[in-house]
This record gives sequence, C-alpha cells and structure tokens, in this order.
Amino acid sequence: MAKARAITKRRKAVRNIRKITQTMQLIATARFQKCLQRAVASKPYTERITQMIEAVSSGDSVEHPLLRPNAGARRALLLTISSNRGLCGAYNASVLRSAFERRRGLEQGGQAVEMEMVGKKGINYARFLRVELTQRVTNVEDRIAYSQVAEMAERYMQRYVAGELARVEVAYMRFVSVALQRPTVVQLLPIERAEPAGEEGERRGPRAEFEFSPDAETLLGRLIPETVKIRLYQCFNDAIVSEQVSRMVAMKAATDSAGEMIKFLTREYNRARQSQITLELADIVGGAEAVKA
Repeated sequence: MAKARAITKRRKAVRNIRKITQTMQLIATARFQKCLQRAVASKPYTERITQMIEAVSSGDSVEHPLLRPNAGARRALLLTISSNRGLCGAYNASVLRSAFERRRGLEQGGQAVEMEMVGKKGINYARFLRVELTQRVTNVEDRIAYSQVAEMAERYMQRYVAGELARVEVAYMRFVSVALQRPTVVQLLPIERAEPAGEEGERRGPRAEFEFSPDAETLLGRLIPETVKIRLYQCFNDAIVSEQVSRMVAMKAATDSAGEMIKFLTREYNRARQSQITLELADIVGGAEAVKA
C-alpha cells in the first residue's frame, strides 16, 4: 500500500504543476497577442523609413556623420536584449550565444567591445562569465516605452558622432513568424548605404533619379536620427514578442508532458492497487484454508 500512496502523492504534485504551466501558457498567449500587434504595427514604418534613407543617401555627394565610418575609432558597442524571466525555452541561450560569438569576432578584429545588457538573465550570465557591462537595463517586461528607446539611441548617436565608437550593434531575437524566430546581430551605426545596382539592376532599367525638397542633406539630418530610434525600437518589439512565443511554446510542451506523466502514474497506481488487492485476497484465502485444516 505504501507504493500506491507514494504514487498518489506524486500524481497530485504533477497535477499541481500542470495547473501552473497551463496558467502560464494562457498568460503568455494573452501577452503575445498584444506584443504581436505592436511589433506588426511598427514594422511597415520601419521598412519605409529605411527605404527612404537608402533613396536619399544613394548619391555619392550626400554626406552625414552617421553614414561615415569612424576609421580611427577602435571601440565597438554591443547591445544585447535578453529577458528578465526564464521558462522560455532556448530563447536566452540562443541570443546570448550569438552575442558573445559576435563579441569574440570583434575582439579578434582588434576592437575593444563595450557590452550593454537588457534583461536579468543576460546580466546574470555576464556576471557568471565575469564580463564587465557598461549598462544594465532591467525595467523591460512585455513592452518598452519609445521615449526610453529614443534616449538610448540618442546616447549612441552622440558617442558615434564624437568619434568614440567605430560601430554600434544589437543582438536580439528577430521575429519572423510564430513558428520561426532567429537570433540576429544587426548593425545600428553607422547606417549602411544602399548598394549600387549590379548587372541585374542594369538589365531591369535605368536607375530612377529623384528631386528632393528640401535638399538631401536637410532630409537626412531629420530622417537618420529618427531611423536609428525606430530601428532600435523595432529590435525591442521583435525581442519581446519572440520571448512570449518561446514561453508560450515551452509552457505548452510542459503542460503536455505533465498530462502524459499523469496518465503514466495513473496506470502505475492501478497496477500497484491491483497487486495489493491480489495479495490481500491471497491472504484471506490462505487464512480460510488454514482454518479448515
């Protein structure tokens, strides 16, 4: 009977865990819907303003400090976006692996790397590796204010224009679809110019010429800072929605596994209980035969 009692206690514990994981799955699903709306709503604006920058900056005579590489600078800044909470599968591991691989690549290229970390999981991992962080951000949950992102972007642009940084890159989880998220490292600064059309572009037809009013330099002066801010904001939105997707999938898998374990423990309980009943019947029959004898 002791074995059946132990199985009953374990089955009860697994049922309690299943209730928790199922609740977390529902919460992640609700948060995912809100995060997805923000990420999808901001993506067209990000793509269009990037295309506009490419069109305006395509001319060789157009110059802007954020378009020019800082050849003399030997310091890079790498911003990594992780999560504050766990239970989201391989989300944090994938992002941090990509970030630290990129860090090693930059250091091998002869650049000193400053790391800024968003999320407690990434901060704890950097502390474990004894990597110094210049900035730590932990107040990002299921959304981030645009004003906070704009403040970060302004600081990066000021340091880049001052010649302190050779490049600014962001490591995050890029949201492609509900079924696909990719750990990605993108270059935020300097802004890359559009590549000139190759043979395919020449076969399609002559390149379009634009007239700008106001002039291209004035447009770039207003568009480029806005582009840097909105691209960084899109990185945060993608990272947040990817985190919720990963947590939703992980909690669904945990709930399904708990359900399978409950079925297994129920079968084991039935077998243990049947064995106990069989032994009790055997004792009764043996006692009856002994009385007859």
